[in-house]
Amino acid sequence: MNKVSIIIPVYCEEEVIQECYRRITTVFENLNDKYNHEIIFVNDGSTDRSFEILAEISREDERVKIISFSRNFGHQAAVTAGLKYAEGDAVVIMDADLQDPPEVIPEMLKEWENGYEVIYGKRKIREGESKFKLLTAKAFYSTINKLSDVEIPKNTGDFRLVDRKVVDVINTLPEHNKFLRGLFSWVGFKQYAYEYERKKRFSGESKYPLGKMLKLASDGIISFSTKPLKIIGGIGIISVFISIIILIYTILSFIFKWNNLTAGWTSLMCTMTFLGGVILISFWMMGEYIARIYDETKGRPQYIIDKKINL
Repeated sequence: MNKVSIIIPVYCEEEVIQECYRRITTVFENLNDKYNHEIIFVNDGSTDRSFEILAEISREDERVKIISFSRNFGHQAAVTAGLKYAEGDAVVIMDADLQDPPEVIPEMLKEWENGYEVIYGKRKIREGESKFKLLTAKAFYSTINKLSDVEIPKNTGDFRLVDRKVVDVINTLPEHNKFLRGLFSWVGFKQYAYEYERKKRFSGESKYPLGKMLKLASDGIISFSTKPLKIIGGIGIISVFISIIILIYTILSFIFKWNNLTAGWTSLMCTMTFLGGVILISFWMMGEYIARIYDETKGRPQYIIDKKINL
């Protein structure tokens, strides 16, 4: 009998944990014991009662396994830890907020049985999300796909079902700042887009504010593209040509008395302002890449586990 692992990162989700567990359990009960399953909750440094609730559930159901971090290390680190400990022949990644409904897991399992090795959820309807979030998500996927050599499907998140061999490959990748939805596209294998309706949060508020969204977007672009550095080089070349044009204009203006402005003021200010902006942007972009290199060379673990239950 095949085994399915469900990985669920948890950060301050005390209001939804019980319902999340109940609905997943109901899904597998309705499959009439066709699959064994385990649920791996990864407590990402929650400051509410999330861990206590998870511990209570795990005492009553040994199929519920808990990994608890020593502090908040982030969503991608939590999923990475879950992938390391998952034992299933198929592994489902989903959030605890129930926006990605567990009731679609049987349909995803059917596609897995048909031979697909990565079945990623593609959102055809996104309830309860602001126009700003929808706009920024569209802009992000448009940008990363233009910059990256690997196409990352639009309107997707981390919700997906993946085969054991794909998980084994992902677990060998040593990157510190992982962008998992990009890595699942990068590794290849036979992939299928499962369209579904994304629901509103069952309860509580989003744990992914704008700052974390920008950090994730930055990790995605930097992890899968060096084109920003090439763009900087192109801007530098254009800047040189503009400077030469300004120089020629200034010389001709002086010879033919084309204007009566203070000699050198306009060209000097334009050149300094433009080049100053280009230099600062260039330093910022290169600094982002260097910071990632610095993170990798330190060799620190991506997360630290404080407690494990039923593992």
